[in-house]
Amino acid sequence: MTVTSLSSALHAKITARTAKAGVVGLGYVGLPLAMAFARAGFTVTGFDIDPSKITHIDQRESYIEAVPTEVLRDECEAGRFSATCDFTRLADCDIVAICVPTPLTAHRDPDLSYVARTAEAIAKTLRQGQLIVLESTTYPGTTDEVVKPILEKAGLKSGRDFFLGYSPEREDPGNRQFHTATIPKVVAGDGEDAASLMQAFYGATVSTVVPVSTTATAEAVKLTENIFRAVNIALVNELKLVYDAMGIDVWEVIDAAKSKPFGYMPFYPGPGLGGHCIPIDPFYLTWKSREFETPTRFIELAGEINTAMPHHVVNRLAEALDIRCGKALSRSKVLLVGLAYKKNVPDIRESPSLRLMELIERRGASAAYFDPFVPEIPSTREYADLKGRRSIDWSEEAVASYDAVVIATDHDDVDYAAISRLSPLIVDTRNVFARKGIASKAIVKA
Repeated sequence: MTVTSLSSALHAKITARTAKAGVVGLGYVGLPLAMAFARAGFTVTGFDIDPSKITHIDQRESYIEAVPTEVLRDECEAGRFSATCDFTRLADCDIVAICVPTPLTAHRDPDLSYVARTAEAIAKTLRQGQLIVLESTTYPGTTDEVVKPILEKAGLKSGRDFFLGYSPEREDPGNRQFHTATIPKVVAGDGEDAASLMQAFYGATVSTVVPVSTTATAEAVKLTENIFRAVNIALVNELKLVYDAMGIDVWEVIDAAKSKPFGYMPFYPGPGLGGHCIPIDPFYLTWKSREFETPTRFIELAGEINTAMPHHVVNRLAEALDIRCGKALSRSKVLLVGLAYKKNVPDIRESPSLRLMELIERRGASAAYFDPFVPEIPSTREYADLKGRRSIDWSEEAVASYDAVVIATDHDDVDYAAISRLSPLIVDTRNVFARKGIASKAIVKA
């Protein structure tokens, strides 16, 4: 078949909702995306190497907050969604979306091993007329320089035999205003036919499609969004340190500054960066920029500032224990409130709370945590020693038994009034007590 006939055939399937979609990687990005495809009327197969996820799906149980169990159950029982560990079934899919992790190595270089292995698995069953889409966040050029050569090893060519595209995920865990289908979707294809198919398929799934000229441009869009946040958060973190030395409350400054209706956008300081995007994505660009001998000073400085924030919090904690309580950190019991990287979600990916716990214990203190969303610390790449630790059972007696409480994540479902009454020292990294109008001499901002 000619490329035109292959493209027309897939277009027709997309329009009729008879195209079969596959999603590789059923995590925080992949499972919501699979549900969006299914709810748009496509038959979807999810693929994952973790058999426990398949078991949950077979039992009609969601393990991702953004996907309610009833939605998962409805799509499964309607026959629009199923999941498997059998990657040979990729051959049945007309469209395959890759939603696998893209972490950093210990040296902050991109780790594309998950993407490469997934592309190799797809290549084994790749056939004419398929559309392969990378959604994982990565540096500009990955789709063309990494994914495309792997897929073409078997002899089929992008733009002639199959179609290749990139569309960056934009998930925001805990966001009640937007979900996968209502977040504008940036799309790009390797060639005109692929670009047209990307617009047709995602246009059938989400409310707004934003086409860009190349896959590298689409990859750069996602990095730009997260670098913007990383740099501005670093700025307010640095301002916090400067203003604190001057005796000025940075939170009051930001509240007043944001009253300006133009020319200012508020960002807020914290104990460090967390989540699957902001602490990682900027370094994909700094790595790629070396190839072009172009420095990325702002990005690298922002990374240094944000990475140093947990150290600042622990130093502030040690200082406050010494001055206010006459006790060394090494002889203290510390309770971290909030393990998730952001409020009201169970997501601990790259959470600064894990780093805080590690640093506190390195200083000889005893550290525990309370988080109503994270009953137990799961396996993580960087903090294997913390796996299996459990949140304390909340009680006034338990809270009162700690020498200090550190507010690392400002979940709504926490009794802050009780903490202010019971704890001799509170290190508040989120300004939650001031926002709630709770005053206490025990509170130290950090």
